[in-house]
Amino acid sequence: MIRNILMAICIAFAGCKGVSQKKEMAEDSSKEPQETFAVTKTEAEWRKELTDMEFYILRKAGTENPGSSELLNNKEKGTYVCAGCATPLFRSEHKFDSGTGWPSFDRTIEGNVAYDVDYKIGYARTEEHCAVCGGHLGHVFDDGPRATTGKRHCINGAALDFIPDDASKPVGSRK
Repeated sequence: MIRNILMAICIAFAGCKGVSQKKEMAEDSSKEPQETFAVTKTEAEWRKELTDMEFYILRKAGTENPGSSELLNNKEKGTYVCAGCATPLFRSEHKFDSGTGWPSFDRTIEGNVAYDVDYKIGYARTEEHCAVCGGHLGHVFDDGPRATTGKRHCINGAALDFIPDDASKPVGSRK
């Protein structure tokens, strides 16, 4: 009987130690350096400059509803730029209809898109963000056109503005 009580006490202590270790691990992970970007603003500054949907996607890593972007079926020639800082991200000739409901591209403008790993839905996905301001764009997958890169950059349309090759004012922009 005493042996069973001692065993229960040992198990209880082991369980307590596991919880405290998790707390220590959480404290250590908060000390990781934060990534810095060329364009940095306060949350209030971003809120003032962006629409509610742009803020939700770019600054809070949200996702727009599929099929809701005015840029989804855009066929004009031009450049897709970050809605937060106007950095050129994608060219129209690399856009394709993926059937997903989000603007999709098979490649980026090199150096202007950065990547990170996202575990928000329970498994690893490659998140894409603007390399200049850090705004969340979407995710990249390996199910794109095999004839080109094999990549599908699945991008929230609200994270983008479009500048036609023959125009000076971006489409979808309030700037």
